[in-house]
Amino acid sequence: MTEPNDARVGLYIDFDNIVISRYQQLHGRNAFQRDGIRNFDKTSRDADPEVAARLAAATVDFNAIIDFAASFGTLVVNRAYADWSVPVNASYQRQLMSRAVDLTQLFTTTTRGTKNGADIRLAVDVVEDLFRLPDLTHVIIVAGDSDYIALAQKSKRLGRFVVGIGVAGSTSTSLAAACDEFEDYDSLPGIEKVIASEPAESAPAPKRGSGRKAAEPVEVEPEPTASKARKLTTIPMFSHTEDSQFDEPEPADDIDPQTLATELLVRALQIGHAKGDADEWLNTGTVKNQMRRMDPSFNEKPLGFRSFTDFLSSRNEIVELDEDGSQRLIRLHPEADARR
Repeated sequence: MTEPNDARVGLYIDFDNIVISRYQQLHGRNAFQRDGIRNFDKTSRDADPEVAARLAAATVDFNAIIDFAASFGTLVVNRAYADWSVPVNASYQRQLMSRAVDLTQLFTTTTRGTKNGADIRLAVDVVEDLFRLPDLTHVIIVAGDSDYIALAQKSKRLGRFVVGIGVAGSTSTSLAAACDEFEDYDSLPGIEKVIASEPAESAPAPKRGSGRKAAEPVEVEPEPTASKARKLTTIPMFSHTEDSQFDEPEPADDIDPQTLATELLVRALQIGHAKGDADEWLNTGTVKNQMRRMDPSFNEKPLGFRSFTDFLSSRNEIVELDEDGSQRLIRLHPEADARR
């Protein structure tokens, strides 16, 4: 693989695919449609608390996905494709925008919703970027849809290293085979293991709206792939309006920067170990570069350390340092990794 300092990465996220796949992985096939998640607003007074709890359990950690993508090199393209006016999608906006993700809006153009809209738009953008950005070395596709097989093959033929990220149970084996590397979402460093709930038996399709009046019967078709589970919705011109505020809480101002730096270090080491042996020693310079790619604002000096080595030495309960020879090496302490 190209050295991180030289590698330039394009990250393309089929947002609906990964969010729907994760929900159905935990709560059963067609659960996304059954629970009416697409138009479910957890801030509504009439919101079903059980559905809200299931939705919270299936929250996708996009920070972990972006961190993993950054381990391949500098992110020069960072896009997510979805209808951002939908409440469940809008709830992720703050998290994605904080990581400089370009939110590409997909508008509903037919009575059948935006079926295949993300697939086509994403594929067109990738092909355009391959010719527009000749120095793009890596293409990372976050989706499990078999529709992306041709895109992965074309990217490889044009000399790019192709990485796929998908959810177990909703990923095409052919797509995984078409990539140079494919990672399961649950295997990414930092992803907490969640136990799948028992799927509901023959639950009726939910009615639209707040439940204050009866809705017309809605025909729910079988869902062959997660990326095609889309319903018709009324779309305002902009997703962020006074009636649709970001509902993700602001980060607390009193979070200890030392704690944040330690968590960043652990995540960087987990990613480094995931790419090799669990007990492999890593170059401290490589680890720092990874931390800077994950959080460009990281700097050990404002934390009170004269050098990165001093910063690492202060975390000796988490990491082990080997300063013998010309290189300084580091690895995550086995006991610390087990505790996490």
